[in-house]
Amino acid sequence: MRTLYFVFLISLLSGSAAAQDLRDFCAQRPGKATPPCILDAGHAQVEVGLADAVFLRGAGVREDTYSLGATELRVGVTPRLEFEAGWSPLIVDTVRGGERRTGLGDATLGLLGALTDPDGKGLAVAAQGFVTLPTATHGLGAGGWTGGVRLPVALPLGPDDALGVTPEVDVLRNAAGGGTHLAWIGVGGVSHAIGPATLGAELWGEVEDEPAGTIRRASADLTAAFAVGKDLQLDAGVNRGLNHATPRSEIYAGISRRF
Repeated sequence: MRTLYFVFLISLLSGSAAAQDLRDFCAQRPGKATPPCILDAGHAQVEVGLADAVFLRGAGVREDTYSLGATELRVGVTPRLEFEAGWSPLIVDTVRGGERRTGLGDATLGLLGALTDPDGKGLAVAAQGFVTLPTATHGLGAGGWTGGVRLPVALPLGPDDALGVTPEVDVLRNAAGGGTHLAWIGVGGVSHAIGPATLGAELWGEVEDEPAGTIRRASADLTAAFAVGKDLQLDAGVNRGLNHATPRSEIYAGISRRF
């Protein structure tokens, strides 16, 4: 199944958007902030995390998690609405001195709708709702149905600079099972374009109301993206945890293609 998936993925990435007057290319990766841009109706975009490595250190635990080929498909439904679907086909989790798990990740479905003119040049605001389907194997997912809402906001600061903010509220599974709880998330960042390259810096934070005790996480993140033509983008990023509850570091690289 994974072989067929990757063959299908390669065929999608080899396509291109039809030659016409489309909106500026806008991917939801890299970074944790979600841009409010909407795909043109009748077009689609594939965004792939080629490799993502997360390193957790703390309380005598050394855990490494690798995700390969995590993919999101975005489809423009109307000029103001797009459908999104994502899935992680391969996750490898290794605990030093402990077990090694390899399996599938969860799938997600969502909708992103523009609250301001998606063709406007100033402040842009959108609303996004999503649900996570428990498709993961070997305990590599959320452990059940989850979901959330985001309010992506973007503000141009000049011809080459922009500010992005994304507040979010999620419903997560309790670690001990048997219920759910809320998590409050916020991320803000700035970006600067230099020719075909865009560099960014973000601060991310999360407060999780776990019944066993509140969990606070935070990270400082750097991103880089490079446009190849009008329909293809390469990206990479590195995240650094700011407290013991957050993974110490994360590095990743990916590609996005419009067609």
